[in-house]
Amino acid sequence: MATKVSVSASTERELLTARDFLDWLEPGRSADLIDGEVFKHSPVSTRHADLLNFLDRLLGAYIDRHDLGRLYREVVAVRLSGRNVFLPDLAFYDAGRLEAVKDTHVEGAPDLVVEALSPRTAERDVGPKFAEYEQHGVREYWVLDPETLGHRFYRLEGEEPVEYAAGEDRIDSEVVGGFFVMRSWLDAAALPKLDEALGALPR
Repeated sequence: MATKVSVSASTERELLTARDFLDWLEPGRSADLIDGEVFKHSPVSTRHADLLNFLDRLLGAYIDRHDLGRLYREVVAVRLSGRNVFLPDLAFYDAGRLEAVKDTHVEGAPDLVVEALSPRTAERDVGPKFAEYEQHGVREYWVLDPETLGHRFYRLEGEEPVEYAAGEDRIDSEVVGGFFVMRSWLDAAALPKLDEALGALPR
């Protein structure tokens, strides 16, 4: 059941539980539940969509080739806690954790999260969502900026995410063994052919 809280005599806010949110969420609805509040997703730019489509196909093909686990797009909800449920742009779960996959959502933090920034979501992606992913042990967090190409990559070291591959041409994933991307592949205006990029990855 939703909890109503008052921030002033004239302002009341409704905080949802993860169960409330998952019951409300249905095909065609796209939103995150952040600390009990619903934040609906907005349409993204074609540059944003093209970059995610490319990375989804590349990473998905590689995961399938090596039978490494499951990759989900933003239509699948990830329940992190009682008041936090996110729909990450891309979420990878290692093959050893597939018991987390439920009928309506996935339970617990992904091993790898990829979020592509857009003007309306950027502050949440690098603010409260980043903090929640950190708290729940996401092992790698890739934050891609389709507009400025200021991509940043984080890896959990101990209990804190640490940036890695800053300024480097090649970005390797420790979570998805053997997988890497070249920074030049992450420019939505000049994406490589999928077969060429996949051919550069380990077989």
